[in-house]
Amino acid sequence: MSAEDVNESPTQQVDDLRVRIQAVIDGQINPAVGMHGGFVTLVDVVDSRVYVQMAGGCQGCGAANHTLKAGIEALLKEEIPEISEVLDATDHDAGASPYFAPQR
Repeated sequence: MSAEDVNESPTQQVDDLRVRIQAVIDGQINPAVGMHGGFVTLVDVVDSRVYVQMAGGCQGCGAANHTLKAGIEALLKEEIPEISEVLDATDHDAGASPYFAPQR
């Protein structure tokens, strides 16, 4: 942690974290999931937890949890070590045509 980090307010630290997370989403995550018709949106950052929404081909996909944990969370934690967890804020049953509709 640098001297500048110590002088930042908690709001500035969260804003900086959001910018860094968004850069990883835009530069690495969305191009990867975009190849399958999906995209990820940053919803919120609370403490060290990141909330994302998965849309397009990712919404309702049977592999969405695997993509979240093994792909998105792993990459974000690698790039930004202060992240403790990435959580899915997606309603996978909603939407005009989610990729995967579970059998009822």
